[in-house]
Amino acid sequence: MGEDEKVNGAAKGAVIGGVFLAMLGGAGYGVYTLVGDSGEGSDSDTTVQSGKGSGPVGEKEAAKTAKAFLAAWASGDERGAADLTNNAAAAQTAVGEFKTKAYVSRAVITPGEANGATVPFKVEAEITYEGTTKPLAYDSQLTVVRGLTSGKPLVDWQPSVIHPQLQKDEKLRAGAPANPPVKAVDRNGEELTAEKFPSLRQVLDELRQSYGDKAGGKPGAEVWIEPAAKEAPKRTLLTLVEGEPSTLKTYLDAKVQAAAEQAVVAFPEASVVAVKPSNGHILAVANHRKDGFNAAMQGNRAPGSTMKIVTGAMLLDRGLVAADKPAECPKEVSWGGRAFHNLKNFDLPAGTNFSTSFARSCNTAFIKQIKPVDDDSALPKEATEVFGIGLDWKTGIKSTDGKVPPATGASAAAAYIGQGQITMNPLNVASITATARTGVFRQPLLVSPELDGRTVATAQRRMKSSVQQQLVSMMKLTATSGTAREAMAPVRGSDKGAKTGSAEVGGAGDSPDSWFTGFSGDVAAAAMVEGGGHGGEAAGPIVAKVLNAG
Repeated sequence: MGEDEKVNGAAKGAVIGGVFLAMLGGAGYGVYTLVGDSGEGSDSDTTVQSGKGSGPVGEKEAAKTAKAFLAAWASGDERGAADLTNNAAAAQTAVGEFKTKAYVSRAVITPGEANGATVPFKVEAEITYEGTTKPLAYDSQLTVVRGLTSGKPLVDWQPSVIHPQLQKDEKLRAGAPANPPVKAVDRNGEELTAEKFPSLRQVLDELRQSYGDKAGGKPGAEVWIEPAAKEAPKRTLLTLVEGEPSTLKTYLDAKVQAAAEQAVVAFPEASVVAVKPSNGHILAVANHRKDGFNAAMQGNRAPGSTMKIVTGAMLLDRGLVAADKPAECPKEVSWGGRAFHNLKNFDLPAGTNFSTSFARSCNTAFIKQIKPVDDDSALPKEATEVFGIGLDWKTGIKSTDGKVPPATGASAAAAYIGQGQITMNPLNVASITATARTGVFRQPLLVSPELDGRTVATAQRRMKSSVQQQLVSMMKLTATSGTAREAMAPVRGSDKGAKTGSAEVGGAGDSPDSWFTGFSGDVAAAAMVEGGGHGGEAAGPIVAKVLNAG
């Protein structure tokens, strides 16, 4: 391997490290091609000027550098390719492992037309592993920058040059995976696939990682992306040899999941979770995000006024308020040196009861109670002891617990309305609503704990019956005549309740995150849309569609 061969008696070609290359003098293999190139180039076509330049990289420089880099890559010359980048060590390893660890046996790399300093290209590769060969084709791009010390045009090295789905410290790999495939099915036995439910891709990958070797399947051979973090799941790109999957039953509901998938697509950066209050089973998990992050279960952002469900329960629990008794709601109230106000500085008439203040999402009615409470640990205790927040939930895949840390001064007041140091995700908030619905915390579960014997979290105490009844009545009022009325109007039936929320997480000019949670019958759901505005505007319609499907 690596010795030049004659092609058609004239044109030179080479086989280097198992990767075929047609040298620029001939088209015998047609393995390295250039847009608009006649195949009669000279050595100068792939030689980058060694002179020191300055200023932005021009289109011609970018095209020439890209051409040289891609030619070296296609030929298997990892050192030559690496020297044309601004991170030679990382590039040399990645280009070398393209052959040795991803088992690329043939590669056709076709550059496109440069657009400024960016050059798109197409890779048409063949993966060969233990006698099986399959094609892997994809589009990627590279950007050429000026070397900081050399002044030369160099490829700005990123893992995505090798494959567009590669992120920092991730690697392209092929072979027999450690975890056999699984066939995940919903609660009724319907198969759940990433093709049918795109936002479940990460969830299904995690289920395979956690239960593939426990469920009895046999591994085949695949091409995958190796994540940077050991605990993160591999992302399969191509199946080379089918394995024998085992069947893994989940608590998801395909009908509710389909509704969740359709609902989040309407808004960018949206996430939703649905659970059954009667048993904590997770019915749906959906995300619509550019980064692919499972924010529905792993996010940690301020939940805004959806937190008033917990605060309201704490105030009712301590007998400081009652649903049918007055709760003052002024335009503004100060605590800890900070002024707090209601949306658009609204207030409510004297004598307005607490139930209406809850339904209208009056911030000041809640913050005015912080002095009578006189206990900075009251809210964290309620969150943990009754709602199970922060008890290390083990759902079956990775999830992030909500946080309600002790706070003082203005931070404590902000916590009462879901701001400050409090963080949640839709899973946490859906569970809060489920607990309010039944009065009992039931830890959310994606798969049965009997699969791996994991410990399920239990709360220290159940909610007082009188507190639960008042909380449900206030959520029902919110859904019928409060801030959630418009969003909940399409939800069928009368047994429904909700709470809206918006959380300011950036500068004054940023739109707040939109939060919404609600229940209907034995389904509770919560959604969050980053930068989506007020709760009923974006997250509300998502929750309504999911509740109707349940």
